[in-house]
Amino acid sequence: MSDNALDTRQKALLVNLDPRLYGTFAEIGAGQEVVRWFFRVGGAAGTVAKSMSAYDMTVSDAIYGTSDRYVSRSRLEAMLSHEFELNVQRLDTKRGDHTCFFAFADTVAARSFRGGSECHGWMGITFQHAARAPQSRILIHVRMLDAENAAQAEALGVVGVNLVYGAGFLHQDPESLLTSLLDQLSVGRIEIDMVEFSGAAFSGVDNRLMSLKLVQLGLSGAAMFGPSGEVLQPSEVFYRKAILVERGAFHPVTKVHMDMLKRASEKFRASPEVKASNAPVLEVMEITMRNLLSDQKSVDPQDFLDRADVLAACGLTVLVSDFSEYYRLSAFLTRMTREPIGIALGVTRLLNLFEEGFYTDLPGGILESFGRLLKHQLKLFVYPALDKATGQIRNVDNLVVPAGQHKLFEYLNERGSFVGLETEHPSLLSIYPKDVLDAMLRRDPVWKSMVPAEVVEAIERKHLFMRASEANA
Repeated sequence: MSDNALDTRQKALLVNLDPRLYGTFAEIGAGQEVVRWFFRVGGAAGTVAKSMSAYDMTVSDAIYGTSDRYVSRSRLEAMLSHEFELNVQRLDTKRGDHTCFFAFADTVAARSFRGGSECHGWMGITFQHAARAPQSRILIHVRMLDAENAAQAEALGVVGVNLVYGAGFLHQDPESLLTSLLDQLSVGRIEIDMVEFSGAAFSGVDNRLMSLKLVQLGLSGAAMFGPSGEVLQPSEVFYRKAILVERGAFHPVTKVHMDMLKRASEKFRASPEVKASNAPVLEVMEITMRNLLSDQKSVDPQDFLDRADVLAACGLTVLVSDFSEYYRLSAFLTRMTREPIGIALGVTRLLNLFEEGFYTDLPGGILESFGRLLKHQLKLFVYPALDKATGQIRNVDNLVVPAGQHKLFEYLNERGSFVGLETEHPSLLSIYPKDVLDAMLRRDPVWKSMVPAEVVEAIERKHLFMRASEANA
């Protein structure tokens, strides 16, 4: 939350008192919790053209068209488009010269008296940043974490006011707008796991950076985007899919990363669990915030975009997370799907999981961490590594874990938690991302033999990762 943020009442009143802003509120699922703020503070006649709630599905379909899922992005976009177009059609002639029209909408599933379902929703605003300007749009997906319906509705109202205020007064600074969305709230009440800016007011915005910012600000534990840079909402993308995740820094993507994904995918897809589920398999590359930190303990936005570009060149979906511990990644994934889950990692990373020092914050220590990690039959697909000192290839079969952990390792291995991978090209094991990056910065063409051809093309065309070298040239 901003240190000197306006409170919700002040924001609603400033919107009402601004003669530019005029529009519609359409809310489904938790009462009219956003627009009521504008009515309560006074002066709403200067802002609210219409307020409505089409709760009945038949009524909603008659207005916005049919939809497979009512709490969805497609329903939200239909609501925004319909209401904004109506405002312009009905009001432009009379007041278009001096008015910035907007349409705010949300469709949510708050806690019901039956309980049990996920409490989440879609919220957005389509608006003009100047009179008769082309439309702009902000979409967000929220998870409501309060235990009571009334508290969830209250939190939604606050987020909605923050979004309307942000569109009206902060659209020139999308990062500040993003930061302000949880003013008067906390991440313990609301999580925002997707945001998308589009349209005339945001022509220079890269939504991948906005996704990163969500995680940096603690608005969400994870954010996601596709190969074309489009932002994705994790629960919708993961819904009813078997998930295979490979974690790495991807600085840059090498042939080893791609071989690990290929071998893990082969074993994952052939497993009895995945075959029995008959679910589509989604492969995802995950970057943690820890892997993005530079020597200065900060995140370089351009370096992040360079990594995103090489992953995109390989046609891969990217998850950015704050889950430095593997068991936290597991908890996130098992919340997203009931289908099989696999995590691909190198044997060195597996060895790290058996170091007890990583689990001092857990009451149950290493046993609790593995219990959380391997719930719901999650499996680790373990890629071999070359021991530089001995020249030996290390794998699950010959891995030497720390003293005192042998019985635990044997138990987990025998129950099938670890699936050993092999490579058809052992020479790949001598490739290390740091060596690739060093060669690139030295302008030594040997790096081109260490990364996939599509990555070579992307790096050369966009000069990725080479700016430091060029600056020092």
